Amino acid sequence: MPIKYQFKEANNSDGPVFVLIHGMGSASNAWKPLLPELESFGSTLLLDLPGHGGNPLDPEIEMDPASLALAIAKLLKQFELPPVHLIGNSLGGWIALELAAAQPDLIATVTGLAPAGLWLTPFLHRVPGSDLSKRMAKVSSGIAPTALKSLAAKRLGFSRITPKWEEMDYQTLLDAVTAMSVSDGYYPAWDATLNRRFDSIISNQISTSIVFGDSDYVLPARTCQERSLAPAHAKWIVLEKVGHAPMWDEPNKVTKIITETAGVVK
Repeated sequence: MPIKYQFKEANNSDGPVFVLIHGMGSASNAWKPLLPELESFGSTLLLDLPGHGGNPLDPEIEMDPASLALAIAKLLKQFELPPVHLIGNSLGGWIALELAAAQPDLIATVTGLAPAGLWLTPFLHRVPGSDLSKRMAKVSSGIAPTALKSLAAKRLGFSRITPKWEEMDYQTLLDAVTAMSVSDGYYPAWDATLNRRFDSIISNQISTSIVFGDSDYVLPARTCQERSLAPAHAKWIVLEKVGHAPMWDEPNKVTKIITETAGVVK
């Protein structure tokens, strides 16, 4: 199975199932800030993409978003779940959108947190310097547990990701550095997005929310947040003082958006 997973079933087995898809170079533990509250609403299925989160990279697996979406669809069919509520960040958001477009019978709702793929002109090559996080994580992974206790290291590693880098939880940042340093799937996933964008059609029966932070410097509004590529019925939300990982910066607000999109209450 190319997708590694962790399934936590809620006490109410008839409740909603939330499927969480991390971004490129990340891992399923990136969702920790959301889980305490989200799990009070329903079951959670945390995924690790190939070459991420300790999941081996299979060279036979296609790493483009549409192919990864189909791999996740196969997993969902094995679980025989009712239509699920997808939550994806960055690359995971793009995968979630592709999955909803390709397999609408499996999906109830989609919440894309800073989803990639919403650019009019696809990237034709890796943008020089934009893999700084990957290179830094690989070089510094051995000293990260100590270095991340200093503001200088936090600023260097995370000021581009979150405007709240100074107050971020230490373990969240350490998890992120560790995940990035061992993500063998980082460059294959990146290369598989080249010359592509999201332009599939999602049924208006699938409630969809697109969430960006006003301080997202990874996928900036000027070039990477094209509303015309999002489903016409999607709710477009911009959160203040939030960066590329909204679930870190505003976990309570993000949980509220997810549950409102899903139409679930406690």
